[in-house]
Amino acid sequence: MPEVVTAGEAMALLLAPQPGYLRHQTCLELRVGGAEANLAVALARLGFRVGFVGWLGQDELGELVLQRLRAEGVDVGQVRRIEAPTGLYLRERLPGGRGRVHYHRQGSAASRMGPGAFNSAYLEGCRIFHLSGVTPALSPSAADFARWAIEEARAQGALVSLDVNYRAKLWEEAAARAWLEEALPLVDCLFLSEEDARLWGLEGEGLLSKLQALGPRQVVLKRGRSGAVALVEDCWVEAEAFLVEEVDPVGAGDAFSAGYLAGLLWGRPPAERLELGNALGALVVSVPGDYEGAPSYSELADFLKRRFVVER
Repeated sequence: MPEVVTAGEAMALLLAPQPGYLRHQTCLELRVGGAEANLAVALARLGFRVGFVGWLGQDELGELVLQRLRAEGVDVGQVRRIEAPTGLYLRERLPGGRGRVHYHRQGSAASRMGPGAFNSAYLEGCRIFHLSGVTPALSPSAADFARWAIEEARAQGALVSLDVNYRAKLWEEAAARAWLEEALPLVDCLFLSEEDARLWGLEGEGLLSKLQALGPRQVVLKRGRSGAVALVEDCWVEAEAFLVEEVDPVGAGDAFSAGYLAGLLWGRPPAERLELGNALGALVVSVPGDYEGAPSYSELADFLKRRFVVER
């Protein structure tokens, strides 16, 4: 059985390989993405037994997603295929460096999930169950699914991990905040970015303390190039970022969460968990794609050993 189970929407991704508007691109690269799928791949590459649960369409894009996850060593035995389209999104890099995402996920297979979407016995023996705030944003039934899945994971004794991952294109701030605050008493480890923090209008230690008071024992704030901070029980810790040349920022947050959770599974102290998260985030942004830069265990160890060494 898997040590870690993630649940959500894995999608096909069309990525513009060159900067510029999509209308001027002559070709697009076909890849796979999605917050929970990205995290699943990152942890599988580090050697963990990982399972992904979700619904995909009975279409070629669904087959693509399934094959890519399976090839990465992620267990997809609980993935269900239905007569609905697999989610799709497109990414472009606009002039000036700003990125833009276009979603085609309304009515997608994953948006039709609800309570009972997978066999909860699959969670037996699972150490960590992870999902993101993207999943409940897909539809009312998906919001019910996310809450049900969290409750089932807790009933099985798993640590529940939740990444806020707020997406303004999917739901309003008030709806997101309401769902999250209802779920937080059931969450053990909460991740959020500085952009996510705007949902509560607070910053720094005050924000983390407020969120911890709602339930999570570990609250982790991802700050990109400024590193990361966390409130673990009553301990405040922080770690500096690894400065690398950024090629593609998408997926960095998912990689960070994977690194932190890997540290948790390895029994590392909070400061080291943050360092591992920063390392995975740095490696992922160094190459195009949502998860392609996620390292193996040996690659991660090598990166950490030579982070202060200039190879000539």
